[in-house]
Amino acid sequence: MRDPDENGWTSSAPAWIMRMVDDGDFSRQHVLDQPMLDRVSALRPGTALDVGCGEGRFCRMLSKLDIATVGIDPVDAMVEAARSRDPEGDYQVAFAEHLPFANNSFDFVVSYLSLIDIDFLDEAVAEMARVLKPGGRLLVANLSSFSTSSAMIGKRYCRDTGEVLRPLGRYLTEEKSWFEWDGLRVQNWHRPLSTYMR
Repeated sequence: MRDPDENGWTSSAPAWIMRMVDDGDFSRQHVLDQPMLDRVSALRPGTALDVGCGEGRFCRMLSKLDIATVGIDPVDAMVEAARSRDPEGDYQVAFAEHLPFANNSFDFVVSYLSLIDIDFLDEAVAEMARVLKPGGRLLVANLSSFSTSSAMIGKRYCRDTGEVLRPLGRYLTEEKSWFEWDGLRVQNWHRPLSTYMR
């Protein structure tokens, strides 16, 4: 993402910030946070970079583990919210495709549900690898490609039972689509799992 409002994030930032509060949404609280924190605890990094940190929630969680954490986000309002919630934290406006850090700067880089927002994935992942120290780790939480594919064509219903069906869209086609919920309207990318694994 080069222009954060091109994808809707600048105009959606206030709704996102209110939605996240301190605990995050259901999927973060009850599905992702614990496995993510378990991985972090097993790695015991001294320094971390959160790419696409939003309002800084996961950065605050990492800081509680005594990890010197930097959060970056391309949306000014997100960074301002992160700074207001964590005045001692290090939050910067920056894009994943051009990280403002020297090579080998961090023990650990996290992308917590942010790869789906990044237009230039190859550049962003190359940058994340560049700023990792030798032996450093990249931890990614991402939406399932089956989920993003079915979302591209929307819900379908069984004619006989009314059951919600989630058929696959154009699974092998990489494309971004608009999504709206809870006052947000943003574009997210669908990419097949093979793209992320590559």
